[in-house]
Amino acid sequence: MATTDEETGHWFGADGQVSQIQGALFRLSCLGATLLALGLVFVFLLYVFNNAFRPATADTGWLLTIVGAVILPAIALAVYYYQRDTRAGEVAYTSFGLPIVMTLLAGGVVIFFNHIVTAHEWLALVVAGTVAYGVIKLHQQVRGNSALALERAAIVILAPVLAIVGVPGFSVDRSIQTPLLGQELFDLSFSVPALVPSLRDLILAQPTLPIASVSLLLTFTVPIAAAAAWHIRRVRNRDRDGIIAGGMTIAVASLGLVVAPLIGFSATGWIILATVVGVPVGLYGESVLRRDKGITGLAFPVVVGLGTVLALVVIETLGFAGPNSWLDWSFLTSAHDTTPREAGIYPALVGSVMMLIVVAVAAFPIGVGAAVYLEEYAPSQGRLSSIVELIEINIANLAGVPSVVYGILGLALFVRGIGMQAGIVVVGGLTIALLILPIIIVSAQEAIRAVPDSMRQASYGMGATRWQTVRNVVLPKAMPGILTGTILAFGRAIGETAPLLMIGAAAVVRVPPNSFFSLFGAMPRQIYSWSKLINADFRYGVLAAGVVTLLVVLLMLNGSAIVLRNKYQRQE
Repeated sequence: MATTDEETGHWFGADGQVSQIQGALFRLSCLGATLLALGLVFVFLLYVFNNAFRPATADTGWLLTIVGAVILPAIALAVYYYQRDTRAGEVAYTSFGLPIVMTLLAGGVVIFFNHIVTAHEWLALVVAGTVAYGVIKLHQQVRGNSALALERAAIVILAPVLAIVGVPGFSVDRSIQTPLLGQELFDLSFSVPALVPSLRDLILAQPTLPIASVSLLLTFTVPIAAAAAWHIRRVRNRDRDGIIAGGMTIAVASLGLVVAPLIGFSATGWIILATVVGVPVGLYGESVLRRDKGITGLAFPVVVGLGTVLALVVIETLGFAGPNSWLDWSFLTSAHDTTPREAGIYPALVGSVMMLIVVAVAAFPIGVGAAVYLEEYAPSQGRLSSIVELIEINIANLAGVPSVVYGILGLALFVRGIGMQAGIVVVGGLTIALLILPIIIVSAQEAIRAVPDSMRQASYGMGATRWQTVRNVVLPKAMPGILTGTILAFGRAIGETAPLLMIGAAAVVRVPPNSFFSLFGAMPRQIYSWSKLINADFRYGVLAAGVVTLLVVLLMLNGSAIVLRNKYQRQE
């Protein structure tokens, strides 16, 4: 029988050895809690996916064909990788998931070019930005170190402004009245046109521009192909390999100009898909072949793809009926409708993407900048140190404030205070940016704090200034952790509902927003409105399809953060 030592609190058996009962109980308790949590999540996902896809409505032959041609071979390969070659298993799962994730990202790029920036606007923006960059580099080469700091700053600021924005005009609309009678004496309404039009505006004003697909090919595919060629040349140390990689990328994307219309596909969609999906998948496959580790894992997506094609042929030949799913292509590309079968989530999906762009632009630079100041520049001693400590405590506390409070803050600050229109994309994005800003600051602080002090001291020892040390040593080392925390914060941002309710985001939007100052709806707001409808098809079928769509986006963001973290951890 076990006894206890009152002084040490250790448990001893009859032979005087330390008992492992407490450790075993603790281990089993942790295992039970983990299994319970995973089980609850699995049950929830199973319930939602069942309502969204309704597999029970499919013919038995359809289910057996999918299981036999796709699922069973995939499981068999997964078991083989797990038992024989874990490295090949990692390659298999990455090579299978990467095309799926990049296809979803390509959908986001399509939304970007359809609703935010047109192909011609992107062409003008890229050309203007390239010219501004060339002017800055030319000034550095001509003037070099002889230029004054003020001159260099002026060139760096004015070149992009003149190329992209220009010097806009202004207008005055005011009438002068008599103080007592209120009669109008004269009108001061006048307008001044743009003083200096930007290079971007001049390009857009040209009577002839390349068609949209060619514009994307020149300004979207070609730069990415050049980056891929540079990467291949660097890792293989051969110019020919880089030229081949870049040329293949451009050639495959260019096929969309001829092949895509013949098969009923959009040429711009082909170019975006070939660029966004083809380049990362090709680079990953090249890295696996070059390292010669886990090459057999590349067979996994091939087996699944061939099995899917075989299953589709068998189903089409034998006439098996598939499931009567709520989540299909029509749901992703349609607007809300009073008929459940006609309802879709596309306007809300576009609104969420545009809102996330505003969140990223507003929250990321401010959050990282605040973290850099607090960790690298803020005084740690003296009278100001207590103020800095108070600020850090408040930032940490703000990370736990309920989201509805930020919604009230956004309503008071941006709508009632500044006077912006309620329910527009900018107001929603800025409100959500306030919500995740403390999270980004805290995660960035932790990542910066994790950089060893010895690296800073080594930089100072080489004569670098504090800014040079932060820019060249601290930030590159901390950037993986910063990006990981930021992506996780974005995952929370895209799923928030309470702040959107407070700032007046529309419950139902039938037209996607065409600018950042348009009324918008978001996926969580749309899902919430579906949950309030009496129709059971909306509350269970359409709602479940919307939840699955939102979960896929969230899992993609969280998975990207995990992959990024693991990648840089392996490099260290």
